[in-house]
Amino acid sequence: MNDISGISSSAADAVALRGVNLSLGRGAARVHILRDVSLTIGRGEAVALLGPSGSGKSTLLMVMTGLERPDTGAVVVAGQDLRALDEDALARFRGRHVGIVFQAFHLIPTMTALENVATPLELAGAGARVALIRAERELAAMGLAQRVHHYPAELSGGEQQRIALARALAGDPTIVVADEPTGNLDETTGRDIIDLLFHGHREHGTTLVLVTHDGELAASCDRVLRMHSGRIEEPFVPIVPAAGRS
Repeated sequence: MNDISGISSSAADAVALRGVNLSLGRGAARVHILRDVSLTIGRGEAVALLGPSGSGKSTLLMVMTGLERPDTGAVVVAGQDLRALDEDALARFRGRHVGIVFQAFHLIPTMTALENVATPLELAGAGARVALIRAERELAAMGLAQRVHHYPAELSGGEQQRIALARALAGDPTIVVADEPTGNLDETTGRDIIDLLFHGHREHGTTLVLVTHDGELAASCDRVLRMHSGRIEEPFVPIVPAAGRS
């Protein structure tokens, strides 16, 4: 075990949080979003975050990716203490270690599917040729080999989310976080996206942290964390993965 800025972290851990608190506002208007959250997530593990709206699930994802800084507590991801990084260093860290899939697709409308996936790889330090090869490979894995030169407006919602998923996986990240990735899709398309997400998780060996309200989907993961009022209520709940996704 290594001690990183006061947090005990194993080399087998992709994420280690200890005593994380985050609030908004001041005085009587202060709202506590995260309350003394401590958890570890192993490398290659798939974890679901369940809980009612406003329970802090999405904020917890943002803390894990360095997009939100907690008021107090330790956040170590892929062995790196995120508190020690400034904003530029955090951006570089995310480019190398973190893939993010949102409910909204967040594609750049003036870029093709290929450019939407390749450009973040270049920004993270990959050469232009390597970035294009990786982007084409990941888009093909998403069933979009014939759509790489199309712009987002020319594609369906499901196709756009496949591009977002390809973008998240193309850099071989340590951790992929997905925040209600099927929320804007119909049920059939959403299930296809989830199948691709879990396939990519297994193929790349990434750690997956998934926010969802879907109990059946959560059962596809190795472990469920239940949140309420900014706290993790049941931090270690082993469950049996659903058939076909083990």
